[in-house]
Amino acid sequence: MSRALRILVAVIVLFGGVNSLSAAENVPLVRGTAITDPDLLRKLDQSDALTISRLLSPERNADFPLTTDLMFSSLPQLKEIPPSIDAEFDRYIAQHKAASPSETIGVGEGFDVHLFDRAVLKSRDTRFVLAGIVNRMDRAYVAEESCGEIRLIYRLTRFDGNPDGAKTATRLPMTLNLVIKARDARQTDRSGKPVTCAEVARRWLDNGDWQGLIGGALYPYDAMLDRIETNIQIAVAPKSPLHDFRADYLLKVFKYNAATKLFEESTLENQIDRDRIVADDALRRDFKAWLLEPDHFRDFDRGTVLIPEKFLAKAAVAPTPAGLDASALQPEFGMMRGEGKGEGKAEPVFTDNDVVGALKQAAARGITMENIRSIAGFQRRLNDITCAGCHQTRGIGGFHFPGVDWLADKPSNSTVVPASPHFVGDQVRRRDILTAFAEGNRPDFSRGFSSRPQTRGSRELAGTEYEDGWGAHCSLQNAGSGTADKSFTSWSCAKGLTCQAASASSRIGMCFIKTR
Repeated sequence: MSRALRILVAVIVLFGGVNSLSAAENVPLVRGTAITDPDLLRKLDQSDALTISRLLSPERNADFPLTTDLMFSSLPQLKEIPPSIDAEFDRYIAQHKAASPSETIGVGEGFDVHLFDRAVLKSRDTRFVLAGIVNRMDRAYVAEESCGEIRLIYRLTRFDGNPDGAKTATRLPMTLNLVIKARDARQTDRSGKPVTCAEVARRWLDNGDWQGLIGGALYPYDAMLDRIETNIQIAVAPKSPLHDFRADYLLKVFKYNAATKLFEESTLENQIDRDRIVADDALRRDFKAWLLEPDHFRDFDRGTVLIPEKFLAKAAVAPTPAGLDASALQPEFGMMRGEGKGEGKAEPVFTDNDVVGALKQAAARGITMENIRSIAGFQRRLNDITCAGCHQTRGIGGFHFPGVDWLADKPSNSTVVPASPHFVGDQVRRRDILTAFAEGNRPDFSRGFSSRPQTRGSRELAGTEYEDGWGAHCSLQNAGSGTADKSFTSWSCAKGLTCQAASASSRIGMCFIKTR
């Protein structure tokens, strides 16, 4: 029996009696776009059908998931990941010691800054547990022949006993995403016909034909693998006389190389390497010219731009909380003139006149800007187009999908909600794209700013924290504290709420109950 067929049989045996997922999925906003039901995820994880080890090594005889010590040592595809993460930790520690020589940093409560314990990645007491499955066909603009991607999200978990779903389990602050293509161009259905994007979308929207949802279960695995993404809470600095509370999250990407059969360190999509660009005159000029070119500027506005690798970084640290206003904690702070003024920084990349000129040039070309209609809009997009900037926006810490803790008898409040407000708010847009695919239409892949969802005419989010309800992000200019900013004209609050500032200099606030 082939390795692809073994996976297929395992999934069919497990779900042969399941006609629809609608009964298991009780979160309407993610129905058809994500699998978050704890009972279903438990069955999938404990069956070993969708564990990392099974997907990367279908020929493996054992029917139990691998602990991290065995996973990284016995799966050759992963061998470059641990040393790459170790190198980032070493850099982070060295940078911290140089910037804050009076603060100690290390593993444990005895240090001023608490470092993530890398020993758990080589432990027989930890493993990666399936925390969710997310449809990202909204990203088909990256590679249309693949119809986008499917993300299997795993949470690192420590077990006091055997790693078999025991009650004595502690989730650790690290996720690993195995990203596979939504389909392979050579993939066929049971009748031998090529699988289309429309068919993949319909399977998800119908919440049925479960074995068809994960394309990798129906086709040789190498053809479907795309990359691995890791997100680690690398350090936590408790509140002290020197600083406020802060947690830093390390983001890495490892692209699958089918020739070498290795996940290799890669640049992060659109993670603009601010420090390298600002320090290099030629790179700074090239980046400005590339981004402000009208076609690229239009894609930047839509949120579908793909920035060339020469401008990107291979790692990112996302500090949280970053606040609502521009600050040095944001990944692209300092690229606009006037940000960080007087701090001895290098020449910025963009001036106000550059942005105004790009907007005029786009208008002359007949390009209608949907989001960036002002300098403030450009600054906001410059940050939220990056991995780090997005993770800083309406996340749960530095995560957008920590997943429900299905291992616990009574999940705590921190693990009942599977995903962040940004993630949940984006489901209307993602479902609209799936629907377009299913109906054979060309989808609109554009997205708004990370702070406010793109509702596409739907009232599904109205009055909620995701759009204009209590806790939603809003524009203070629209609330009467200045001239309305054209980039944020829709950022108002629902009836009975008012936009309140987070600080005296804020442009962006949050919707709260009106006070006298």
